[in-house]
Amino acid sequence: MAVVERAALRVSAAKAHRAGRHSDALEGYKRYLQRYPTDAGVWTNLGSLYRAMGRHEMGRTAQMRAYALAPNDKGVINNYSNILSDLGDYTGSIKLRKKSLKIDPSHLMHHAMIGRCFRGMGDYGAAIKYLTPMAKKFPEEPEIRLQLAFAQLGAGHYGPAFRNYDTRWLTYESGAPKVPFTKWEDGMSVDSKTLLILPEQGFGDMIMLSRFIPLITALGAKIRLVAKKPLLRLLDGVDGIEWIGTGAAKEDPVDLWLSLMDLPKLVFGQTENGVVPEPTKLTIPDNSAARAKTMTAQHREMFKVGVVWAGSATYKGDPFRSFTHREFLPMANVPNVQLFSLYKGPLLDAFHKDGSAALIIDTASTDRDFADCAATMREMDLIITSDTATAHIAGSLGIPVWVMLHWDAFWVYQHTGDTTAWYPTMRLFRQDKPQDWASAFDAARVELIEKAAVHD
Repeated sequence: MAVVERAALRVSAAKAHRAGRHSDALEGYKRYLQRYPTDAGVWTNLGSLYRAMGRHEMGRTAQMRAYALAPNDKGVINNYSNILSDLGDYTGSIKLRKKSLKIDPSHLMHHAMIGRCFRGMGDYGAAIKYLTPMAKKFPEEPEIRLQLAFAQLGAGHYGPAFRNYDTRWLTYESGAPKVPFTKWEDGMSVDSKTLLILPEQGFGDMIMLSRFIPLITALGAKIRLVAKKPLLRLLDGVDGIEWIGTGAAKEDPVDLWLSLMDLPKLVFGQTENGVVPEPTKLTIPDNSAARAKTMTAQHREMFKVGVVWAGSATYKGDPFRSFTHREFLPMANVPNVQLFSLYKGPLLDAFHKDGSAALIIDTASTDRDFADCAATMREMDLIITSDTATAHIAGSLGIPVWVMLHWDAFWVYQHTGDTTAWYPTMRLFRQDKPQDWASAFDAARVELIEKAAVHD
């Protein structure tokens, strides 16, 4: 009877885990492990659950216990190496992945993730050196070539990077979009062709990569752009866009379609190190501009700083790139500074409930779209933001912007330095070590004091 009860408890917790019922799964794993603490499989499941919940340190502890019980179990090693990568222990992760490959050489994903670890260290050369032969040796594992693309992006080898980035479609469960038009392929001429550009990934990616549209129209193409509704008014005036909307129909006058992320490949072609084009020139509607001036008019004499602390919660890396609004509170007491919240999202309730809105003026909760947000940003003297769409908007508008970066930043920002070729007015503040926001914010506050002191 005890065996049946044990199995039922284990199955129930795992079922809740697979169904995404995290609280039920956590309770089930807890009850099970209190009775049967030597089950490595349940410890590693618990670690994976913590990881899914964004509780990475707790996940590491659970995986350590699983590994102590089953140091040669492939599943345990894989889960443990994943959580170490998440927490920036790339050396430990590489060691475990190499051990797993000795046990089972067919687990090719480990090759991709070893390259990913080198990139996480900021050693793009080592990543490229490791992944290039592996991509040739194991073409059946597309993730290897995809990680090679990311390493090349970090190194600034944009031509080969965006060609290798085609592999992403093989790593998506849904594959490439199903579109009733001919897909543009590398090498096809676009002269005298009408191109349909479809959105891919986040709002920031759309803003950043729209800079390639004028260059493509210079090749003789006409552009029809599909974008999500919050971006329509902001992108409506981009040079070269003949039509913009939220969807396309099969009767539309289209010759070829391509994804947003294919635009750099079309422009960079076969070059090794392409020159980064100027940022997208955005248009702010008059009614948005007037609204922003009214909202900020009472503080025209202050040094106005727009702040954002989080991006989309659906992005799997958001727990690392985002932080709490409370990180900005020490900046609120800098003389001559007034902070304005440009954040709009699920974390706004906490911002209002703890009283922070009295110190950081909420201008974004009534925004209709990104055009309204951009208009408010243009009234600011400085933007300080997490790595999210607002960083790309500010950089495109030419507004001074400080981006607070976690230790393993987006490829545009690389892993060292305080500037990026993609946005000339952008300044980068980095964590000194994984999960340490204090160092980055302390440095930013010191510089803010200096800037505010000389504000006229």
